[in-house]
Amino acid sequence: MPTLPINVRRVLTIIGMFVLVFVVLEFNRRLEELTMLNEQTELVRAQATQAVETYQALQTAVAFANSTSAVEEWARTDGHYIQDGDLPVVPVGAPGDAPIEFNTPVPAPTPMQNWEIWWKLFFGN
Repeated sequence: MPTLPINVRRVLTIIGMFVLVFVVLEFNRRLEELTMLNEQTELVRAQATQAVETYQALQTAVAFANSTSAVEEWARTDGHYIQDGDLPVVPVGAPGDAPIEFNTPVPAPTPMQNWEIWWKLFFGN
């Protein structure tokens, strides 16, 4: 039976190359995972910044809504209230003038579907 000469140095070199390939592949996988986690970190930071800015804007709106100037602004514009000393003005037309006519838009007719047209043709109402 012939014996194969096994060179220990060659075997160790081949094993070392396999180990090196696996180390490089694992390093590449970890770099990809690091890149993905960094992208997620940036996304979460942006969302957190946006949430903080929204919170601050809402706090500002609440502070304004609780102030007396907001109440006064609402009372004068939406509530139609007056202060002491104000003269309320109500526009009244001059006698003999024609009343103001408001043009109401005519609603557009809804188009009938084909089956509705045929139904009316055959069966009436």
